[in-house]
Amino acid sequence: MGVLLLSLAEAAGAENGKLGVTFDLTYMSKWMSKGSEAYGQQGGLFETIDIDWYGSGFGSYVTHRSATASGYVDKERFDYGVYYKGRLFEDGPYHTEYKLRWAYEHYPGLARNKANTTNEWNFAFSWLKVVPGGLVPTYVAYYEYPAGSGYRRHDVTGWVHLVGLGYDLAVPGFLPKTAEQVLHLSADISYRDNLGGKDKDNDWSHATFGVSTKLKINNNLSFVPGVYYQASMDDSVCKRDVTYCKLSMRYKF
Repeated sequence: MGVLLLSLAEAAGAENGKLGVTFDLTYMSKWMSKGSEAYGQQGGLFETIDIDWYGSGFGSYVTHRSATASGYVDKERFDYGVYYKGRLFEDGPYHTEYKLRWAYEHYPGLARNKANTTNEWNFAFSWLKVVPGGLVPTYVAYYEYPAGSGYRRHDVTGWVHLVGLGYDLAVPGFLPKTAEQVLHLSADISYRDNLGGKDKDNDWSHATFGVSTKLKINNNLSFVPGVYYQASMDDSVCKRDVTYCKLSMRYKF
């Protein structure tokens, strides 16, 4: 969720009237996909091109996802997505920042009708002023379903709901001068609602705690490191607690 809060903050700071292009290269020591270890013991490497359409709130992106070692060729994936981001009630205590996203997830190594090619909707909201003391409540809803009516395993259709809190901890003098001098702290808990069908329980599945920051290398290039701990609450999703890191290099025009 720490990365989500960073994304929402960057969305809020988008410049009007300019086409924005961001290249993002991200390494994860474990890809925890909605609580599950998508690549087992292997890490993941993600390459993204994101286009912000002239500060209008609309954007689009393409992401390539792959494991850092062999054995997961069938799980290589391309995401093709569009989104809209904006704000509500900016002048009041219920100031809301939101991002609505749709993505088509394509697995090139698998047949199209195996229900591995899916649609996903994502609805993310954060409230910057509703809680005193700098705490930022967040709610995210994910909805997945097969992309075709004749695809197999329609039982995978379902939701994951995430609720959490974020907090920016100012630490001037501790972080390097290239940093924002802020540690982004996050904590969230997820409820799985029918996603995965009979193989997954409908229950609170996991909680995640994280810390990240942003190191500014120059006006265009930044490095965002983060460390996260996932506490498993449901063995049908993940049988153990997992600590992992996320390292992102971003170049923004």
